[in-house]
Amino acid sequence: MNYIYNNKEEQDKMLERFCRYVKIWSESDGKKAEEGVFPSTERQWDFAKILVKELRNLGTRNVYLTDFCYVVAKIDSNIEDAEERKKYPAILLMAHMDTVDEVTGKNVKPVITMPSASESPTGKADTIIHSDGTTLLGADDKAGVTAIMCALDYLQRHYEDIPHGPIEVMFSPDEETGHGMDKVPLNILKADFAITVDGGDEGELESECFNAYAANVKFTGKACHTGSAKKEKMINAVTLASNFAALLPRDCAPETTENYEGFIAPMEISGSIESSQIELLLRAFNIEEIDKQKKIIQDLAQKVVSEYGGSSEVSFKEQYLNMKEKMNEHPEIMEKLRKAYKESGVEVREQPIRGGTDGSRLTQLGIPTPNIFTGAHEFHSRNEWCSLNQMSKAADVIINLLSER
Repeated sequence: MNYIYNNKEEQDKMLERFCRYVKIWSESDGKKAEEGVFPSTERQWDFAKILVKELRNLGTRNVYLTDFCYVVAKIDSNIEDAEERKKYPAILLMAHMDTVDEVTGKNVKPVITMPSASESPTGKADTIIHSDGTTLLGADDKAGVTAIMCALDYLQRHYEDIPHGPIEVMFSPDEETGHGMDKVPLNILKADFAITVDGGDEGELESECFNAYAANVKFTGKACHTGSAKKEKMINAVTLASNFAALLPRDCAPETTENYEGFIAPMEISGSIESSQIELLLRAFNIEEIDKQKKIIQDLAQKVVSEYGGSSEVSFKEQYLNMKEKMNEHPEIMEKLRKAYKESGVEVREQPIRGGTDGSRLTQLGIPTPNIFTGAHEFHSRNEWCSLNQMSKAADVIINLLSER
């Protein structure tokens, strides 16, 4: 059923909530996260405290804000008959509170347009929200947070009309830094399965993702006065790092890959003559390809040192793994989601995530967690935008999923 989609009163509430959320500065900090600071920014607490208050205002009694800034809420089943209640699984709904630090999320000014079907990027008459172009919008993942909160609000206001099983909710910090599940309170989560509401276009349904590793290549050179560099045989570590980056295979770059193709992405170069380093992301849908990418990194680092001198040190760190194998063990979860999509009038498009979500790691930790759409588009950029129609469809999928046996 459509509960929020095409219901102007409900969509107006959703629009107000979303615009209010994106104005809250909750940007995380990748550098701080890598140093072990968790959450990586104090400002994530601001959003967390607002969500705690709003969940309690919905009448949700069991709401927690953990020591590590996770917002967790539990809602009991509203089914009185004990035998009937057993037919409903306990489901965890998840979205993340932080926004990426690659583009600022401070002082977001949402701009609302209402294009006709011929002018709309969704191909339908819609309400489109984007920023004023000086910041990102923050729909990743405040569209997901909004869809969950609107679905819960609707269920609480229609308590007698829509039966549902036990519900758990978790809003997490630091998903964008790759550390969102570092301090997850597994001891208080009892759900049979979870969903992350952190996807894009309407209809997307994802149960597989990249295997993800980070790589660090450190070059050590030899410093001396530049005027006597030849005589004293300077070894410039900046030259080593830049030549390493230039040697990376072009067909392995993220901007040349799509679908099931993996990539090697240089993300940052820093340093000076004596010491420099380059940070990279390795992404592939199978581990064998990750192993090949690691060898490319190691071979190129050695090649540069052989040609220019100095030394190199290469290290790798696992970030998350493809959840496909674990999800294949629970086909019933995807069947429930397909049914919820159908009941919401949404055509399912199953595809891999060319990235990862908190659900990738939560699946590894034992709670199967596929990902659904939010209506957000052009993530991590000043061009980011969100469809109100698609976000309301996501809320309807959530309601239909929760009310299924």
